[in-house]
Amino acid sequence: MAARTGSADLPLHAGRVPHWLAERMTRLGAVIAEAIVIEYGRDEFLARLAHPYWFQSFGAVMGMDWHSSGVTTSVLGALKRGLAPRARDLGLHVCGGRGAHSRKTPGELVAVGARVGFDGDALAQASRLVAKVDSAAVQDGFDLYLHGFVVADDGHWVVVQQGMNGDAKQARRYHWKSEGLRSFVDSPHAAIDGPGQGEIVNLTDSRAEASRRGVVDVLANLGPDGVARALCEAPEQPLLPHLVMPAHHDVRAEDIVTRRLRGNLAAAADRGPKDFVELLQTPGVGARTVRALAQVAEIVHGAPCRFSDPARFSLAHGGKDRHPFPVPLKVLDRSIAVMKSAVVKARLGATEEMAALRRLDAQARRMEAAARGPLVEAVFAEERARSHDYGGRSVFGEEPAPARRSRGA
Repeated sequence: MAARTGSADLPLHAGRVPHWLAERMTRLGAVIAEAIVIEYGRDEFLARLAHPYWFQSFGAVMGMDWHSSGVTTSVLGALKRGLAPRARDLGLHVCGGRGAHSRKTPGELVAVGARVGFDGDALAQASRLVAKVDSAAVQDGFDLYLHGFVVADDGHWVVVQQGMNGDAKQARRYHWKSEGLRSFVDSPHAAIDGPGQGEIVNLTDSRAEASRRGVVDVLANLGPDGVARALCEAPEQPLLPHLVMPAHHDVRAEDIVTRRLRGNLAAAADRGPKDFVELLQTPGVGARTVRALAQVAEIVHGAPCRFSDPARFSLAHGGKDRHPFPVPLKVLDRSIAVMKSAVVKARLGATEEMAALRRLDAQARRMEAAARGPLVEAVFAEERARSHDYGGRSVFGEEPAPARRSRGA
């Protein structure tokens, strides 16, 4: 049985992600995903996608606007582009998307199933039913326009979909995942299980023909809307995470848990010289890049409770609309290079660089209680002042060099 895992309310923003950022989001998103799979496995990556706070933070660390509805579209698009070349190795497939792409999801799932061996038709039906619940059964004023389905080779999956309310100028994102689903493969070992449901039922088993006929009868009598309505009326899990992002576009101090930010900064200063300049030997990696990597490392290793302030992760690589500051392309490119180096070497069994990222994240948590540092506003001011040096860029163009003061000023 599939389960809703959370939701998010976001300001509805128009516009497109510029190519220069979309291409970098593709590379960074894919390498972060691969790092999580290497460290924790595919199921953990799917669980992260199913958590609304982590998903928003993931988008923010890649340079997307920290609070807008566009995070959903851009993150799923980046993963679809970035993971496609690695699908065979990672066993992860991203289907669907926005608008017309969302309607192609069932066909994409059938095609993936034919390639890797799971029942794509069953997954296509799951996709339709989940969409029905959030569009037909839940009348909350949000019209679905985006449906992303991320599935692993073993049939485990996550759905991230989003609706819009034009009158309220808001978007609502819904997260789902397969609860305890082992496989959709038609074999005696395939099963659909879930917590507290009694006997495990395997409708894909060749011996379950009578049960499959019963499902068809239920659909014939209730129809898809009736099935969706029954799912909606079932008791929901208590205290599902619901993220509500503010309307203001600028990043403010109250949007950030300061002790966590100071832990990131202190860990970068403490571990950076030892673990990154000396160990990684990546050209151009300095203090500013290590600060960004401290937050990338948290995206890879952090527990769900640490992502209640997605705005904090915009301090890694800024935002395309200059909030909290323009995207520092030089820093972003070096972050991608370090992560790619760590992942490529980990594939070959050399895990020193991945271990350095783990230590960086662990140090940040250890230092949070005692770390002292500048005010959030001071960090913003420094970044904006040095934006040109960092290759700052936004939808408004490249950041100019600061004007020189005249001698008489």
